[in-house]
Amino acid sequence: MSKTIIRLTELPFKQRAIIKSFGETELYVKLLEMGCIPEEEISVELSAPFGDPIAINVAGYQLSLRKSEAENIMVELLP
Repeated sequence: MSKTIIRLTELPFKQRAIIKSFGETELYVKLLEMGCIPEEEISVELSAPFGDPIAINVAGYQLSLRKSEAENIMVELLP
């Protein structure tokens, strides 16, 4: 079975996924400091009225990210 890798911004609400990699390197350290580390489970929980920012669950807490930041997080869907 092939694994589906998508951008975090493409992840449906409440769908669980695993962080696999990051695109833009200048955000890498910032995302790591906020708990977005590879192999961590993540899900999109809320979205602002116009879609930006979004609230995600990661590392046991809720974090708000701009869509431009979330675009750089690649995730693998969980069953």
